[in-house]
Amino acid sequence: MRLSEEELVRWGLCIGESVGVPVFIGLSGPLGAGKSVLARAIGRGAGVGQGMPSPSYNLLFRYPGDDGVEVVHLDLYRIVEPAELFELGWEELGDAHEIVLVEWPERADGLLPTDHWRITLTPVVDDPHLRDIEVSRAGDPPDLPGFPMKLSAAT
Repeated sequence: MRLSEEELVRWGLCIGESVGVPVFIGLSGPLGAGKSVLARAIGRGAGVGQGMPSPSYNLLFRYPGDDGVEVVHLDLYRIVEPAELFELGWEELGDAHEIVLVEWPERADGLLPTDHWRITLTPVVDDPHLRDIEVSRAGDPPDLPGFPMKLSAAT
């Protein structure tokens, strides 16, 4: 599917408002593809009231959301070896009340939980305002709200 940044944000808000927890969502794509834009929208939808900067340097941020949900945002771009993830408390992620958003999940090299989503964003070459979105599911994660897309119903 192909989405504008505005549609991507609306979808992210829908996901954050409605997704069942715990859930792991991997966000893949090249630099500038919109991974952090989608992560921030999911966080806002989950009730995160503060800004969510990209965790490129700190690697992991935690944010309180609504109804006891915690949004955990990781950026694995600077990870060299998957074993480094354990220094971040990787094995403790996925608490019953967490939305775990992982940018560059391919750097986790097989350490993602059995049940997770992967959203791949690819900028459209001839229109930088659009992203091609590919969604894949591994195992049996909670349903991803708004997929297939029903953006007109999103808030």
